[in-house]
Amino acid sequence: MNFQRGRQKEEPEINLVPMIDVLLVILIFLVITTTYSKFSALEINLPQAASGNTSDRHEIIDVAVSVSGSYMVNGTPVQNPTTEQLSKDLRTAADGRPDPVIVVNADAAATHQSVITVMEAARLAGYNHITFMTQKPE
Repeated sequence: MNFQRGRQKEEPEINLVPMIDVLLVILIFLVITTTYSKFSALEINLPQAASGNTSDRHEIIDVAVSVSGSYMVNGTPVQNPTTEQLSKDLRTAADGRPDPVIVVNADAAATHQSVITVMEAARLAGYNHITFMTQKPE
């Protein structure tokens, strides 16, 4: 029996305010307790090379990279140091040999980008064998 004929049933409602309060407290707790560590320098242990075997292949193209970002291919300076020009110079130095070895002889203080430019130029020229010149630790 329905004794309350004119009244509508109340719809249940979910009160979101307490849930938001709890989430904000958790968020504040996480922000306060989180430690942010700043790395001023990354510790990188680079491999050192022992005396390597010299290659008997005469198909070596030596690419020197200086600190200032200038390049030399087999002792000849590259006039316009772009990736395309360096790729042309690598093809010229290869002199029609199918797959020469590109030896990158970069200065220790040379930028990473200048070495990547040599690798990109070798890829554009179609040469897959790239190696890096190292020296023994003193």
